[in-house]
Amino acid sequence: MTTAFAARNAAASGTGHRAVERALAQLDGVILGKTVQLRLALTCLLARGHLLIEDQPGVGKTTLAQALARTLGLGFRRVQFTSDLLPGDLLGVSIWDAGASTFRHQPGPIFSELLLADEINRAAPRTQGALLEAMEERQVSEGGVTRLLPEPFFVIATQNPAAFVGTSPLPEAQLDRFLLTVTLGYPDARAERELLETGGRGQSVRDLGAVMDGPTLLAAQAEADRVHVSPALYDYLQLLARATREHPALHAGLSPRALLALLSASKAWAYLAGRDLTLPEDVQAVFPALAAHRLPLRDPATPIQVLTAQILADTPIP
Repeated sequence: MTTAFAARNAAASGTGHRAVERALAQLDGVILGKTVQLRLALTCLLARGHLLIEDQPGVGKTTLAQALARTLGLGFRRVQFTSDLLPGDLLGVSIWDAGASTFRHQPGPIFSELLLADEINRAAPRTQGALLEAMEERQVSEGGVTRLLPEPFFVIATQNPAAFVGTSPLPEAQLDRFLLTVTLGYPDARAERELLETGGRGQSVRDLGAVMDGPTLLAAQAEADRVHVSPALYDYLQLLARATREHPALHAGLSPRALLALLSASKAWAYLAGRDLTLPEDVQAVFPALAAHRLPLRDPATPIQVLTAQILADTPIP
């Protein structure tokens, strides 16, 4: 038996992995023609990260988040970010309870397993910043009290292009809290034709049943975290980080925290492929989605997709 075959069987034998495979198959039947983006979204959740979906309205960003929540059996809340949204609208507030002569906390929508922050860049920076502690520490502080968030806890944020009216760019510190960024883009011809022929009334998100639940997802995350990484792959990760830090087109490269995120995402991608051994191909698969929002360009006109592809092509695999 070859090492690769044994590794594949070892990973695929986990109950979490079988549930994840069912989840991917179900999502593929609803979000048509976006298999790569769906795999990246599941990879992000398996790696305990948060997902940023960037694109114009009408291409399925919100539908993807809702489909994920229903398929994974997670408690779901959606918040429409607007310019007048306040931090308290998100985190909750303390209300005076006259009967008990004390303050009672009224939880906000952030106390859910999966929070959809819709059009996050339409909110004021103060409200955007309210998410920082929650995304990093999985807790919120309000009224001098720290409260833990549910486990699992994920933020999926959608973002309109910066050229759209009424948007406020996310600060670098907040962008760094998102593990991966995906862009859906227009559907391919086959998927678009199916939408036309059904009038958009194909398999509905509301009809989806849960193929897993929170405990199963936590088990899958633990299995993904145990995927093996060889010393040579650590070398490859460091070479990629150095390539970004020394690239003349970039103001700065990947930070140590970003490098740890790349490791986690690569292991999760390998797990999703049914292996318990991380390969350079796994790193290459997630690198563009991880690096795109973290690499500050000297010339904003430079296509980041072209740049990340160049870095991958120019970096030798040990």
